[in-house]
Amino acid sequence: MKFETRAIHVGLGIGNPSSSVVPPISPSNIFEIDAEGRNQNDLHYTRLGNPNRLQFEAVIASLENGAAAAAFSSGIAAATAVLQSLDPGDHIIVPEDVYAGNRKMVKNIMNRWGLESSFVDMTSLNEIESHIKKSTKVIWIETPSNPLMRITDIAAVVGLAKSKNIKTVVDNTWPTPVNQLPLEMGADLSLHSTSKYFGGHSDILGGAVVAAEEDEFFERIRLIQKMAGAVPSPQDCWMLSRSTRTLAYRMRGHNEHARIVAHFLANHNKVEQVFYPGLESHPGHGIARKQMKDFGGMISFLAGKSAEEAVQIVGRSKLIKRATSLGGVESTWEHRQSSEGEGSVSPDTMIRMSVGLEHPDDIIEDLERSLN
Repeated sequence: MKFETRAIHVGLGIGNPSSSVVPPISPSNIFEIDAEGRNQNDLHYTRLGNPNRLQFEAVIASLENGAAAAAFSSGIAAATAVLQSLDPGDHIIVPEDVYAGNRKMVKNIMNRWGLESSFVDMTSLNEIESHIKKSTKVIWIETPSNPLMRITDIAAVVGLAKSKNIKTVVDNTWPTPVNQLPLEMGADLSLHSTSKYFGGHSDILGGAVVAAEEDEFFERIRLIQKMAGAVPSPQDCWMLSRSTRTLAYRMRGHNEHARIVAHFLANHNKVEQVFYPGLESHPGHGIARKQMKDFGGMISFLAGKSAEEAVQIVGRSKLIKRATSLGGVESTWEHRQSSEGEGSVSPDTMIRMSVGLEHPDDIIEDLERSLN
């Protein structure tokens, strides 16, 4: 089946004995054990497994062309589970401009736990290789990066990692599998904050890890999912499965509208620089064209002469919502440095925008008003 068809149909039969076209929500936290005893794969406690979670894990694994998936209560919970699957003393290589929440989690929690880390320029293969140690176990890839929109050559990094027996994890939240398939390029794991485009309506918190193989490392992640308990609720899983059925069509709108908005901003006299891999002027455009089907709905740009002026620009919007998340049907933006706080690598005047599904003429009208 093609992507759009799988998004609609995969997983519908799991835990759905009535064959409802829309599977029911299974709110029970316990399941009756068979009179003859419990089999290993039987459902018996919802933290360990739930029909709605199994449905969503099946569909997201299918869309990423993976072997299996583990759903979590948030994207940061999914990321933490991956790193907790390593041992104290292990070393990871992370983008220097990685998502601020993951930077804080690594530095403030995982480093204290004993994990070693190097934050490097992931656009340079030589820079990555120079930081590899005998203890390096994971190279973390985020492309496009958040919020600087840097592009990492996934296939090249995977090739280097495999030659050193190192796992690769790709945060695929921004592109989604509509635009980018890391596992097809050899990555071991693809990670998502499903709160974003999979949910798509700014009303769900969730995360997921999709594995190319159900190997020992993924089994550790699965064990942490079940025993640490950072699992999504049946309601959230049901909503995620519901929203995933329209993912391909929503992403087409996000892609198209962001492309229009990016070109508008690139030609605006009040905008100093636009960070969007779909622009030919972007330094990573060639690699992005090679590994992405389209360029996503996220744009960063520099506007104003100071952080205060950038904040004022964001504050003048009437349509675009001032909010820190992304991937919803509504357009949102923010002064990124203010959101990231201590340790931010974002320029003072950077504004990050999630382009929504409103008519692009209306988005541009609001941008014009705000910039002037």
